[in-house]
Amino acid sequence: MIKISNRVQLPEQELDWQFIRASGAGGQHINKVSTAAQLIFDIRASSLPEVYQQKLLQLSDHRISASGKIIIKCQQSRSQDDNRQQALAQFCELILSVTRVQKKRIATKATRSSQIKRVDSKKKRGAIKSMRQQKIAT
Repeated sequence: MIKISNRVQLPEQELDWQFIRASGAGGQHINKVSTAAQLIFDIRASSLPEVYQQKLLQLSDHRISASGKIIIKCQQSRSQDDNRQQALAQFCELILSVTRVQKKRIATKATRSSQIKRVDSKKKRGAIKSMRQQKIAT
């Protein structure tokens, strides 16, 4: 069982692991060993609570495909086990991110003195620019 939070746990069977060759530079080792870990998780076919599923499907994240699958690829380490642990940590963090409630933004208004300062600085700058213009003699 994978513990996401105190209330949510997932069975290991719901996670599909693939180990593939990592991309990028690295020489012979990277070309012959499948150390990159790819975690695939189907949101709709999972035992996650309905609330989690809906929030995950609404989330705009490049790791969530249009078909409702979470695909996390980790290839930072040369060790397959380290990459697997990192991918699992990213997966748990992604699921926990939908439970956090965003703070509501409180709209603020600029103070009167800040508005006056802003307009004065714009007038000052405009005066400097108008002094640069050539005076056309008629």
